[in-house]
Amino acid sequence: MSEDRPRIVIAGAGSGVGKTTVTLGLMAAFGKRGLEVQGFKAGPDYIDPGYHTAVTGRPSRNLDTWMLAPDTMREIFLRGSRGADISIIEGVMGLYDGKGPLSDRGSTAEIAIMLQSPVILVINIDSMARSAAAVVKGYQLLNPAVPIAGVIANRGGSEGHFRLVQAAIEQECGIPVLGWIARDPSISIPERHLGLIPAIERGETNSLFARLAVLIEKGIDLDRLQSLASKAPRLEMPEKQLFANYVPAKEVTIAVARDAAFNFYYPENLELLAHGGARLQFFSPLRGEHVPEEADGLYIGGGFPEEFVRELSGNSGVKDSFRRKIGEGMPTCAECGGYMYLTEVIIDREGNTRPMAGVIPAVVRMKDGLSALGYREVEAVTDNLLLKRGEKARGHEFHYSTLIWKTKNRTSAYETSGRSGKRREGYASENLLAGYTHLHFASNPAMAKRFISACKKYRSRRKNHEQ
Repeated sequence: MSEDRPRIVIAGAGSGVGKTTVTLGLMAAFGKRGLEVQGFKAGPDYIDPGYHTAVTGRPSRNLDTWMLAPDTMREIFLRGSRGADISIIEGVMGLYDGKGPLSDRGSTAEIAIMLQSPVILVINIDSMARSAAAVVKGYQLLNPAVPIAGVIANRGGSEGHFRLVQAAIEQECGIPVLGWIARDPSISIPERHLGLIPAIERGETNSLFARLAVLIEKGIDLDRLQSLASKAPRLEMPEKQLFANYVPAKEVTIAVARDAAFNFYYPENLELLAHGGARLQFFSPLRGEHVPEEADGLYIGGGFPEEFVRELSGNSGVKDSFRRKIGEGMPTCAECGGYMYLTEVIIDREGNTRPMAGVIPAVVRMKDGLSALGYREVEAVTDNLLLKRGEKARGHEFHYSTLIWKTKNRTSAYETSGRSGKRREGYASENLLAGYTHLHFASNPAMAKRFISACKKYRSRRKNHEQ
């Protein structure tokens, strides 16, 4: 069955050209018009979707053609955009930047082709006039299959400057320049930042979104942009669907840590658990909430626990609840920030030692710069909570810390493959799987099913023990 989904991709000539500014401004401006707007982010990023969600009031979703099969990516788009008047897909890096330099794999361009979505190319026109046409022409010629439908010029010096650029691009490239944004240092998105979630919760981003909406309304032809989005062809829902077999009965309860310290979850990970029969119970370790007693499983996602290390360290009762529940055999999945929290100690950037939950025999040391960044394919080195030995899944790694083991007798979670080669990573026990990699359950849906199955067994053992 084909479905109508008005949509555009906001792509950039490179990182830092203003994709996020344009994307958020368009979301806010269309929202002011009374449209229901759905946000998406190309690639594995968590920060930009947080902004999208704050602007639109709808959960933003990641579209990724490396972690996910093409049909799965298309299903996520179609499912996530139901009920929306327009979907806005924010690209990642430059239009053609993806998994590697020799193909479009994993790039914004590949997503645009697969979704047959019009692409609006954002370019920085600072110190350019006719040369801007050469930039756009190059993007058109590199892969003519990419449906570049228009241009937005950012950082223009004046109305006259913009008109020069517009004339050159429209003559040489044959596509419309839909508008421009003036150079304005005061209009900038806050750093992709550790304080994002608290700022959104406190409403501190609302004034920014309002200013961006005014900026976009002033300089961009919204009617023409909406018309381009509405001309996107209908899409077919894949015959084989990830969310096809719904289990209505909530057979187990999985506690999910979610607050300013732990908030990086792919929506589909949580939805696959719910779809498969789990009731999700959210709780906040940062606010002093213990692991719920009624829980049959525990999921601790990533985030920035290092920014709240004093508060997390100081709450002994919460740490004890994690240690006790995991020690009793509760099935637990911990990723990145959650992995760090389960270790014995986090040493912060000032050299302070902060005791953590003490489940995993390791010490985490914070670094000033990135320790790891990039896609990862994982292969289980033994049967574990989510994967059978030899099974693979895909995800992404991004962190500013290193982990120092205090024992040689440990079982790694998996072997990871990335640009720097292969290495053993993470920690596995009978009921715990923890590591730096953020796994996307949709890359291997059996992971969600196994997690739920383990929770059922734990629930049964616990009930029998209580009788």
